[in-house]
Amino acid sequence: MNSLVKENTRLGFIGIGNMGSRIAKRLLEHGYQVIVYNRSREAAQALVKYGATVAESIAELASEADVILSSLTNDDAVKSVYTDPEGVFAHVRRSSAIIEMSTVLPATSRKLYDLSREAGVKFLDSPVSGSTPSAEEGTLTLFCGGDEELFQVFSSIAGQYFYLGGSGSGTAMKLVANTLLGVGMQAIAESVALGQKEGLDRHRLLEVLSHTAVIAPAHLGKLSRADVGDYSAQFAIRLMNKDFGLVLETAAAARVPMPATAAAFQMNVAEFNEGKEEDFSAVIALMERLAQVETSEAANRRVAGTV
Repeated sequence: MNSLVKENTRLGFIGIGNMGSRIAKRLLEHGYQVIVYNRSREAAQALVKYGATVAESIAELASEADVILSSLTNDDAVKSVYTDPEGVFAHVRRSSAIIEMSTVLPATSRKLYDLSREAGVKFLDSPVSGSTPSAEEGTLTLFCGGDEELFQVFSSIAGQYFYLGGSGSGTAMKLVANTLLGVGMQAIAESVALGQKEGLDRHRLLEVLSHTAVIAPAHLGKLSRADVGDYSAQFAIRLMNKDFGLVLETAAAARVPMPATAAAFQMNVAEFNEGKEEDFSAVIALMERLAQVETSEAANRRVAGTV
């Protein structure tokens, strides 16, 4: 696998949000030249102290960068950034490359790949798996599809990376992974509510559950945070809500029934509609409310036989 030469390659990064800002910061700290753009200039400006150059427009970034990376919120944002009259494809230089890291429909990735062919540009869909702590630590997982010769992963941002095949393969794999992430969290939430209704102490229940083989690594840290009622967003429930929608839309087009995913989506929507900026693990609190679980003290008395 070839690596990009830091001294000679200028990276452009579009989308300086929760994930993009951390990825771009690590690239800067590892010696890459990075020009950044964000619709809200303040977020991009925050990276100047780490060595970034702020572009005034997408057009400016696209015309100057050798490799363009983007991390955006949804399909509409991705399409706008790349296909608008002042977007990437209108100004990108031939023989440059694009690494698109957003979680979108595989169909969107394939469309961008076709447009890249027309523009004389290499294209790789490379969505990331991992939350903000993983981005900060450089331990993200990358799923890649598209131009295999562009399969270059920066050791500064990824702990592991996989090439899946043609265009759209990376985003398809991301939807597969996030199906398990979301449905698994709903199963955990229901199990935690059941255990408490049966008299288990909440703290002990979460502690013991974390030592079992059934808890995936992505869910493990959520248990200790739930134990202290910490549902601050690492992977926001609004993003899980969006990804559930992408999964089910893709499944419908492929005629794949996904009843468990559809049910988990509805519970995710219910908590999302609370209007809070919280982590997707907050479905634990939702299921506890719906089950009307007892307090830990009451549960302890019940187990001891004093109630």
